[in-house]
Amino acid sequence: MTEPVSNQSDHRNSALPIDLLSDTASVAGDGALSIGGVDLAGLADRFGTPLFVYDEAQLRNRCREAISVFGPGGAIYATKAFLCRAMARLAYEEGMRLDVATSGELHVALQAGVPAEALELHGNNKSTEELEQALQAGVGRIVVDSFDEMTRIESLVADGCAAPKVLLRINPGIEVHTHEHVQTGNLDSKFGFPLSTGQAEEAVERAAASIAMDLVGIHLHIGSQVFSVQNFLQGLSTVAPFVVECGLPEFVVGGGLGVAYVQGDEAPSITEWGTAILSSCREQGITAQISVEPGRAITASAALTLYTVGTIKFIPGVRTYVSVDGGMSDNPRPVLYGSGYETFLPRAANARREMPIRLVGKHCESGDLLVREGRVPADLAVGDLIATPVTGAYGHSMGSNYNKVLRPAVVFVAEGQARLVVRRETLEDLLLTDVG
Repeated sequence: MTEPVSNQSDHRNSALPIDLLSDTASVAGDGALSIGGVDLAGLADRFGTPLFVYDEAQLRNRCREAISVFGPGGAIYATKAFLCRAMARLAYEEGMRLDVATSGELHVALQAGVPAEALELHGNNKSTEELEQALQAGVGRIVVDSFDEMTRIESLVADGCAAPKVLLRINPGIEVHTHEHVQTGNLDSKFGFPLSTGQAEEAVERAAASIAMDLVGIHLHIGSQVFSVQNFLQGLSTVAPFVVECGLPEFVVGGGLGVAYVQGDEAPSITEWGTAILSSCREQGITAQISVEPGRAITASAALTLYTVGTIKFIPGVRTYVSVDGGMSDNPRPVLYGSGYETFLPRAANARREMPIRLVGKHCESGDLLVREGRVPADLAVGDLIATPVTGAYGHSMGSNYNKVLRPAVVFVAEGQARLVVRRETLEDLLLTDVG
């Protein structure tokens, strides 16, 4: 017999709020948490820790939600958020196209069986080799980011490659309320052709006149982890006259929709965000097909990370440090962006979290923080499983082998079954590219 995880109160020592867990989360009478009908403690026993656990039903539901708003072909999964072959296949099966930004992402998507026509190639510094790989594969769209890139495409087409369909990435020159490292639409940015300097207009003229490019649309992206729908609408209103004047058949407004990571965060749903975008575009006279590129909004809250507690170090008058078997190598976001997360014990998912802790990793860095201000039940012990929710985006994909720590496994859970989609690295894996 199971029941939903309760959201007891807004106090910091309350149980973990249910809205930070994935759709199929449930807790048994003894307090043990399950995802997709699979007990988390059993997953840790079977696959070890650290371990990324994805709720497959939620992944599919978020893909379907995006498709329901924007229609077939109108939702493009931003693979940088989380990519493996299973994820690429899942997104494509649910009707999404895929956005890839490097030869590596392109290769994984193709190896997953995603048709090249369903892929869109991004990147502010695509090499000639990457562009050639994309053109030979027959990718559906290339989002052109610079005049140098145009020159490379023209050279490749002159050498016999087919002219690609392209969109031009326009920089609207606005600032949004997010971390400076993930702002992409401000004027001082490495991304896109600035609108205010006249370079966007120049790019359209050059691409339209080139026999090496089939110009089909305009692309916009303002940033990542943006909570305010108004920020997106501001970006749209800035570029709308330009988009209307160009009269091209496609307009991609990018992604960047934020998600709630900690108690008290609020973010619009994909439906709320998408409905506002579509309405704004039509109100401003944009008749092009509208597409979006959600990544974080598809995967972030679908996963949590399981760790095993190795040491508990209480420093009187200071704090309690809880060290686990992962760290900045499997989730660098707290170090890079000061990102916040919650902590809880999967064996006691409904328990009050009275004890403040700092959750840290095993790396040789004082800055190796996973959760700066976490809370757990007071009976935390060495050997316990501890979890951080909402880790489905930019954890696995941004991970590293710092200190030669092995990268975690990834499992998808659904309908009482768990399937391994990325195996844990081995010590032998660390030597695969080491030629001695």
